[in-house]
Amino acid sequence: MKDGFLRVAAATPHIKVADCKGNTEKIIAMAREAAQNGASLVVFPELCITGYTCSDLFLQRALLNAAEESLNIIMEATKEWDCVILVGLPVRANSGLYNCAAVICHGDLLGLVPKKYIPNYSEFYELRHFTPAKEELTSINFLGTQTCFGKDVIFQCLDMPEFKLGVEICEDLWTAEPPSGKLALNGATIIANLSASDEVIGKADYRRMLVKSQSARLLSAYVYTSAGLGESTQDLVFSGHNMICENGSMLAESKRFASGIIYADVDLQKMEGERARANTFVGGNSFDTVPFHLPVKPLELQRPISKTPFVPTNKTNLAERCEEILTIQATGLATRIRHTNAKTVVIGLSGGLDSTLALIVAVHAMDMLKRDRKDILAVTMPCFGTTKRTKSNAEILAESYGVSFRDINIAKAVAQHFEDIGQSMEVLDVTFENGQARERTQVLMDLANKTGGFVIGTGDLSELALGWATYNGDHMSMYAVNASIPKTLVRHLTAFEADHTDGSLQKALLDILDTPVSPELLPPKDGEISQKTEDLVGPYELHDFYLYYLVRFGFTPDKIFRLAKIAFHGTYDDETIRKWLHTFLRRFFAQQFKRSCLPDGPKVGTVTLSPRGDWRMPSDAVGTAFQL
Repeated sequence: MKDGFLRVAAATPHIKVADCKGNTEKIIAMAREAAQNGASLVVFPELCITGYTCSDLFLQRALLNAAEESLNIIMEATKEWDCVILVGLPVRANSGLYNCAAVICHGDLLGLVPKKYIPNYSEFYELRHFTPAKEELTSINFLGTQTCFGKDVIFQCLDMPEFKLGVEICEDLWTAEPPSGKLALNGATIIANLSASDEVIGKADYRRMLVKSQSARLLSAYVYTSAGLGESTQDLVFSGHNMICENGSMLAESKRFASGIIYADVDLQKMEGERARANTFVGGNSFDTVPFHLPVKPLELQRPISKTPFVPTNKTNLAERCEEILTIQATGLATRIRHTNAKTVVIGLSGGLDSTLALIVAVHAMDMLKRDRKDILAVTMPCFGTTKRTKSNAEILAESYGVSFRDINIAKAVAQHFEDIGQSMEVLDVTFENGQARERTQVLMDLANKTGGFVIGTGDLSELALGWATYNGDHMSMYAVNASIPKTLVRHLTAFEADHTDGSLQKALLDILDTPVSPELLPPKDGEISQKTEDLVGPYELHDFYLYYLVRFGFTPDKIFRLAKIAFHGTYDDETIRKWLHTFLRRFFAQQFKRSCLPDGPKVGTVTLSPRGDWRMPSDAVGTAFQL
């Protein structure tokens, strides 16, 4: 339960209709199994103590008495277990009969939540037996104690403040105004739905979409548990379709037409963070809160943590994502070209990954505009650190794409500049490196003036996060097409382009993907790149991971470190992960001044560092509160 993580379970027992005693034994057994597996919340189906399909037996006092006794037995049996358990049963109250969810913890009945929307159409005729929930929250005497009774209530864990539970029942979700909407607005971070949804052709897909979309709309976790085997098949079949979602993502889903338990570790801190970001998620304070205690216990996460949160793991989804991203980038650039009436776009083409992606985007943009690719001017500017490999690849790219190309050696210009400022050619310091980067930018800017165009930036999001750019050098352009593309995604976009080409172009693209990332500002050794970026600032896959969770969700360094250890287990040891996280945080805070004056560039994902968009941070902010 540390860091906002909570293990939840959706459990569907194989019941018998009206067999409260037998059903209770199965409920207790499954609740015990879930608690032993670390679940802090266990949700059972609608009317699971009696069975949903009891029909007119719901009007029989013997069945209702048996259901109440069964709940008492469940409470007694589970009082030593550190979990909240939700079970469904019929409840007599205020001269009516209600379809309720009983919320119990440590043997106490925290409350009874009645179903609001009672279906009475098609195969459903619940109004024959049940009364809809009243609007007001009341208190009733049930099983000898006073307990809250109503739908407008939040159950909150005092030991884990993020754990705020709201409850709705089956049809409540399928209506135009589900109770879960107001529950979420009043603070519920997790919604439990006790359901008995029968199966007809196509219903499972709609149900799945409904649960996922509701969790997304509410910025919440959503646990949906449905009745299954053992319900009467006189007219209907129930499949036990259980789902656990989080903000639109399916974390766990059961196999239909089977009994059992599914688990997922939901991140409730993440949900609270999402709500804090969305200023249109305006909460209320009208609901009552029922407090309860659960000890905060260690949880070995079973939640899958991707090494590459910016990159879909599914190959089909990845291909679709790459195509969409390239289209967004190219559309942004095409719009800027059209707006400025630019005769050319100028790109510094190094033969590295970032400039290759910028060229790909420019080619797509010109194709969109139905303009000659010769209106793209690619410029290679070899200097002291340029290798034959990267220069050759730049030449092949330009020729294969059919763009204009110039080779301008800047070594003499840089040497003259060094002489002018008194910089020794033997001192390979930051001036030696940045002088080359700024000279390249000057050449590009002047060529853009000369040809009536503008300069396309090549730097990516990862470099911006680390400040790995020369201020007023490669840091500057007229339109930065890669500004919101992290390095891990740059690789996949380039690979996607390679998959859709052939011949010498494909060969060059693949070789670029295999080339170490480098600014090539220091002399090569034996003709090979001597300056490898990841040796200096750390692996980009780690930095992209840190960036995603820091900026997107506002996680603490401790939580990011915990997730990274899981994601990169077997790839990096803990000390390596800690070392580069420290480096990331240090550089992230020290280099904000470079991000505060970035050129325009298109946003393509949920993380961007544009000072005009998603990230606004003082350039002199310090990171003392972000120490690991």
